[in-house]
Amino acid sequence: MAQAPLENLESALGYQFRESGWLRRALTHRSYVARNGNPSEDNEQLEFLGDSVLSFIVSERISRNFPALAEGELSRVRSRLVSATHLAQVGRKLEVGHYLFLGRGEERSGGRTKPTLLVDAVEALIAALYRDGGLEAAESFVEKFVLPRNLKAAALHLVVSDHKTTLQEILQADQKEPPVYRVFQEKGPEHRKTFTVEVRIAGNRTARGRGSSKKTAEQEAAHALLKKIRSRGR
Repeated sequence: MAQAPLENLESALGYQFRESGWLRRALTHRSYVARNGNPSEDNEQLEFLGDSVLSFIVSERISRNFPALAEGELSRVRSRLVSATHLAQVGRKLEVGHYLFLGRGEERSGGRTKPTLLVDAVEALIAALYRDGGLEAAESFVEKFVLPRNLKAAALHLVVSDHKTTLQEILQADQKEPPVYRVFQEKGPEHRKTFTVEVRIAGNRTARGRGSSKKTAEQEAAHALLKKIRSRGR
């Protein structure tokens, strides 16, 4: 695959680099410089910096938009938004693979479509924007390509859909045994069954949740118990 002109990527980003060397370095894999240049010119250091810049920007955005969320809930939202899976999707959307500088071996092995290389390039690109245009340029990229359009809906979905993880994290932090779930009751015909699940933790604290599946009922039970914990203290 022929490498696409870097100007096309700048157009997709809506940003023109003052120093084009930052963009080129962000897209340069170590396999390329091993044959064609100085090893210090690959994107690994930018990748390292970009990871931190991305984490900071996402942390700032979600903590500002959701002041009522607990630390564990904020961490879970951030983790999803900076995950390799999500960043690989960002890389595909921008067709970053078309712009990579790769060595022959990496080129032949399909490096332009490898998720790990796309993730590395996206993180390095964020750092390159930060180096070239400051935090404002990096923030613009993150807001445009990394954060979902409806941040509030996406974040609340992640929090609400994973009460079990939140409960387990709280117990682990207090060095307590994990919660135990059991089906307390099943009602209705097979095709419209309703489950009631009870969750129990140390100290014989319990709560129940109901849902159309065992998993949904478990989440509701965990949610109910989390409310009790937060209202009474741990």
